[in-house]
Order: sequence, then C-alpha cells, then structure tokens
Amino acid sequence: MKQENKKSTLWEFFQSLGKTFMVPVALLAFSGILLGVGSSFSSAALKEAMPLFDNTILQYVFIWMTKIGLVAFIYLPVMFAIAIPMGLAREEKGVAAFSGLVGYAALNLAINFYLTVNGVLDSDTLRQAYGVKSILGTDSIDTGILGAVIVGIIVAKLHTRFYTFKMPDALAFFGGARFVPIISSVVLGLVGLLVPFIWPYFAAGINGIGYAIAGAGDFGPFLFGAGERLLLPIGLHHILVALIRFTEAGGTLEVCGETVSGALNIFYSELACSETQGFTPSVTAFLSQGKMPAFLGGLPGAALAMYHCAKVENRSKIKALLLSGVVACVVGGITEPLEFLFLFVAPALYFIHAMLTGFGFMVMGMLDVTIGNTDGNIIDFLVFGILQGTATKWYLVPLVAGIWFTVYYFVFRFAILKFNLKTPGREAEEALSEEAETILATEGGKGGLILAALGGAQNITSLDNCITRLRLTVADMSLVEDAKLKSYGALGVVKLDEHSLQVVIGTQVHLVKNEIQSLMPTTS
Repeated sequence: MKQENKKSTLWEFFQSLGKTFMVPVALLAFSGILLGVGSSFSSAALKEAMPLFDNTILQYVFIWMTKIGLVAFIYLPVMFAIAIPMGLAREEKGVAAFSGLVGYAALNLAINFYLTVNGVLDSDTLRQAYGVKSILGTDSIDTGILGAVIVGIIVAKLHTRFYTFKMPDALAFFGGARFVPIISSVVLGLVGLLVPFIWPYFAAGINGIGYAIAGAGDFGPFLFGAGERLLLPIGLHHILVALIRFTEAGGTLEVCGETVSGALNIFYSELACSETQGFTPSVTAFLSQGKMPAFLGGLPGAALAMYHCAKVENRSKIKALLLSGVVACVVGGITEPLEFLFLFVAPALYFIHAMLTGFGFMVMGMLDVTIGNTDGNIIDFLVFGILQGTATKWYLVPLVAGIWFTVYYFVFRFAILKFNLKTPGREAEEALSEEAETILATEGGKGGLILAALGGAQNITSLDNCITRLRLTVADMSLVEDAKLKSYGALGVVKLDEHSLQVVIGTQVHLVKNEIQSLMPTTS
C-alpha cells in the first residue's frame, strides 16, 4: 500500500510540475508574438518594401515591441524558478515564488564562489570549459532551464516542509513563512557548491538526447511531434516540450556571437539578431510549423467528419461544440477540446492522430519551412510565417494543411461509420435522472452534478484545473462514476492511478472548477 501511495504522489507531482510550466510558457508565447511583429516591421527589407512603415515614431514602437518581446526569452530560467514553487504550493504562494527567486540567486552566487576560489574566472579557457555566463549579473555556470527546474522543485519541497515551521520564542520573527526563503538560500547555496561537480553529467545526458534526435535526421521531428501528442492525455507532454525548446536536447548554435541552446531559444535569438539571414530549418522543425498540418488542417477535418457522422437530428446540438473546438484549435492552438471528443471512444484513432501529427513535423522539416514560436495556430502562421517573408516558405502551409484536412476527414469518417464509434451526436440520448434534476435545480449549475459523480466533497483531497481538464486526487476512486460524469457533459475521464484522475471538461473548465469549489466546505 505504501508503494502505491508513493506512485500516486509521483503521478500527482509530475502532473502538477507540468502544469507550472504553462505560466512562463504562456508569457513566452505572447512575448514571441511581440518579438515577431516588432522585428519584422523594423527590418530593412520590410521598410524597403513598404515605405509607409519607415516612420520614426512607428519604428520606435516596433523596436520597443522587440525589446519587450525579449523579456521572457532573456529571463526565462528565472521565471521557471519562480513559477514552479508558486504553482506547486498549496498555501502562501507568494512566499513560495519569492523563495524561488532567492534560491535561484543563491545557487548562482554559490557557483560563482566556487569558480572564483578555483581560478576559473581568471582563465578564458576554463570559462569556456565550464560554460560560464552572466546570470542575474553574476558569472556562473549556465544551467539553463534544467537548473531553474531543479531550483523550483527543491524550493517547493522546502516550502511544503517549512512554511509552518515554529522557531523558539526568541527567534519567532523568523518562523513560519518567513523561514522558507531563509532555508532556501542556505540549501540552494550548498547545492550551488555541488553543481560544478555534477553538472557535466547532466549536460552529457541532455546532449545525448540531442545527439540521438539529430542522429535520427528527418525522423527526429516525427519522434518529437508524435511523442508530444501521446504524452498529452496524461499531462506529461510539457516536460518533453520544455526539454526540446529550452535545453541542449533541442540543439546548440552560435547566434550573434552568443552560444544558445534549445530550439525555441535559438529561434528567438535569430529573430532578434539583425545579422542573421532567415532561420535555421533544423531548429524550426521542432516548433510551430510542425503542428500546423494537424492544427490548421487535420483536426478541423476530423471535426467535419464527426459532424457528418452524427445523427441528423443531433447535428444542430453538436455544431457549437465542434465549432468552438475548431476555433480554439485554429486560433488559440488549444487542441484538447477536439482531441478528447474521440480519445476515449476511439484510442486507436487518437494514436493515428498522434502519428499524423508526427508526420506533419517531419514533412514540414523536409520541406525546409522555417516558421517558429510555440502554438502552431493561425497567429503564428501570420506573424512568424507571412510577416517574415517568403524565405519561411509559408506558402507551403496551406497546401500541406489541405492534404492533412482531406486525410483526417476520410480516415475519421471511415473509422466512425465502420466501427460505430460513439463520437458526439451518435450516442443514445439519456435524460437526467430525478436525482440529477434535483441537484441541478438546487445547486444551479453542472458543478453540483459533477461533484456528486466524483463521490461528493468529502471524497476530494485536492482540486485544480489546467486549460481543459479538472485535475483531482480522491480518497476513494470507486466512488467516481465515469458514466454519470460523461452524461453531465464531461468529454472523458482519465484515471492515472488509484487516487489521481483528470476529468476533461473543455475550455470552460475554470467555471466548473469554481462551481465545485464553492460547494466544498472551506477549511481554516
């Protein structure tokens, strides 16, 4: 039983860790758009082609956008070190975030101490061998995102252990939440002394992944794209994505005299550097362009197939559901509202979708398309494709997306009809039970119904949500009624182990979570 509980905790931890990545990544996506628009409209080529924009005031605005767009790229490790403990903390989130910053600074200052004492900073050869870089104004070893993640995890654990820590009366002022940044600075200061000894092994492991992907050639982007989709249902795709985007696993390149690692980091560096001519295809092969065949073509084709396969009398009922899913996918790059419509009724179909997504990455890479950023939506296509000029080969995206649309449509239509898959509009209509009607009438929303189907408030030990899913841990999984949850509008139920589960709601999940939370007793 103890081993199973540890496994449950580990699942919950990795899910929560992946969710914390979304805070800095969301800012990164927005910053990338600012950087893309600013750099493209301030480029010499665009000013020559469109003299209207060669205006001093407009150029100052575009240069300002470029500079502000760099904020997430330059300070990304710091943001991860702050966001992870903040996201993992249950209480005193502000203290956890502050402690993350303190811990990250302490780590780098301790590394600087080691490098100074051992004379590393006095030798250019040794500085290069250790990968010394200025971090928060301090010469330190560039541990990148991985170092920030390690800091974030350690601080989160220290916060959980010490935010209620009681000191002797004479030192009571330093107890409780105030003790967390204190212990974080001490612990991370000690960890910083170990980093110069152990970091080469971490770096070698990450480089090994990078070499394996590079060695796979054109097949590397396929492995990444398919792997990310296959990990999405259990919420661990963020970890793979972060590894490729921000570490040496995604490649290392010299840009404007600086050595940059990580596919997305390299792309943003090339975007901001006036000396670069275009973007590196081996880098963008892991970015937005790879998603575009499936996001802009494939999944809308699947949605149309599901609409045509629905019972005629049900089509008007599911039209809004499918259209909202297509809009979320094409405009926002959020695919889960569509993917979870068929993931649970046809896992084999989802597997095909993952393979086709992987092939989309591979094909775009083979065609030398060079469209970067994170989301693979129509905004990325416009800002990082069309606005950057024909050198990005953006004109190939509609062609490939059209092919993917056709393939998805006919594959999905064939599978749904051949195997009688219960996609939206094909399932039998079920009226709400008298009990459900009572709950709906008294609680005034679906939150009450879903709470009851989860076994009631007393069965829920933790409740959170991501973009489309409720993330929960429950005391007794046998009390969770999958069929009722689906009849109340849930798109699917993912049981990760005996205590952890996810309930797929859609883009309105935060409203459902708030309804449920309002019905649960508060603890003081």
